[in-house]
Amino acid sequence: MTSDSIAPGGLNRVAESIPPHAWFGVSAVFHYLGPSFAVLLFPVVGVLGVAWFRIATAAFVFVPFTKPWRTILQTDASTRWLLVGLGLCLAAMNTSFYLALDRLPMSLVAAMEFVGTIGVALWGLRTRRNGAALVLAVIGIFVLIDVKWVSDPLGLFWAMLNAVLFVGYIVLGHKAAQGGARGGVERLGAAMAIAFVILMPIGFVEAVSAFGMPLVVLAGIGVGVCSSVIPYICDQLAMSRLPRASFALLLALLPATATIIAAIVLAQIPTAQDLMGIALVMIAIAVHRPAPPPVPAAQQQTIILPDEEKA
Repeated sequence: MTSDSIAPGGLNRVAESIPPHAWFGVSAVFHYLGPSFAVLLFPVVGVLGVAWFRIATAAFVFVPFTKPWRTILQTDASTRWLLVGLGLCLAAMNTSFYLALDRLPMSLVAAMEFVGTIGVALWGLRTRRNGAALVLAVIGIFVLIDVKWVSDPLGLFWAMLNAVLFVGYIVLGHKAAQGGARGGVERLGAAMAIAFVILMPIGFVEAVSAFGMPLVVLAGIGVGVCSSVIPYICDQLAMSRLPRASFALLLALLPATATIIAAIVLAQIPTAQDLMGIALVMIAIAVHRPAPPPVPAAQQQTIILPDEEKA
């Protein structure tokens, strides 16, 4: 993607030409490909080193076409604070996620993430139909994920912190996406640059040890592209057109996509229980209906009352 592709209206047209659920589907796939690559690098680079590669790669990929310095300098104060908050959230969330994965099974970390997203979806739902969709999604998630409590308080701390920050990412990321896909991606690039500055002194010591191994460096870059570039851009393209509660409910698809990816890539054939959980999640997404977009003020018709008409 070049700077020309995000010319005024360009990226918005791209986002609107494809259903938001398709953007989310791409994001869901790469949300699990990225962590699977990252775990393989932990013994070589270290957890914090992999987290540094993830954020650094995303920050440098975003720079050419989002020009984060321009976004930070030219925006208003409230948006600037939003970017700082999102940058802090991205840096802390990615780091705590990897620290949790280093100590706990991914199923448990994922289950704790979805507790927060379900809360966001519940907060924003206003109809019985969507409430039923949420119930189906919750049941499907717990059928899919074999959650087992573990006696690792430090690992549980990192997983809980990641779950809280994941909710923060949904709220702040959705706010950044308001006003169109182009602006959302530019704000994401600025937030990622801020996250890189924050994480630079933390993970660089571990990451620098891999600089003499070209294949490891390429693998670290691949983790960044799969984990933070492709899924976060797709998230912004979906968030720009979906209400926050709808996006949070769609996150219930992630356990289902993880099961499908495991079957295709790792030859881990899903059980009947897995298929039942996937079916419940799919039905929930089909039942759910997002709130209609607000009607622009310019398109709203003014109703003239009889007394006003006479006057």
